[in-house]
Amino acid sequence: MNKTIVMKILEQKKINYEYFEYDAGIVDGIGVASALKEDVNQVFKTLVTTDGNNHFYVFVIPVNATLDVKKVAKIVGKKSIDMIKQKDLEPLTGYIHGGCSPIGMKKKFPTYLDKTVENFSEIFVSGGRVGLQIKIKKEDLIKLVDAKIDELTLEK
Repeated sequence: MNKTIVMKILEQKKINYEYFEYDAGIVDGIGVASALKEDVNQVFKTLVTTDGNNHFYVFVIPVNATLDVKKVAKIVGKKSIDMIKQKDLEPLTGYIHGGCSPIGMKKKFPTYLDKTVENFSEIFVSGGRVGLQIKIKKEDLIKLVDAKIDELTLEK
């Protein structure tokens, strides 16, 4: 298997991880969690947002959750936050939709992890391409991407 930038960074930093491949035809996070036979609360998706003024923010939340854009706008001190357009994702981050990882983006953006990460010692995030997830210790991810932890999602 060709190693992704995510895997190369983790190995360079001597951070332990496991990787899991799944059918690249699975396009939603809940389907990915199901394919991995893992708790949907432990499998996280990476969302890239903007304030509309060329400031970008990364939010990592469980695949079964919805980002609360009003809440996160307050957290980052902006009037409003919106998802970036899908066509802008790869030029900005180096990743395509469905394969976006908080690790190894082209630039370092302020990154936030949902508070529910505290319920787990390890979580799953994209391995940098569709069809690949990595399991990593939450502390390693937090340190690597300099993430802040906060409540980021709509109440269920």
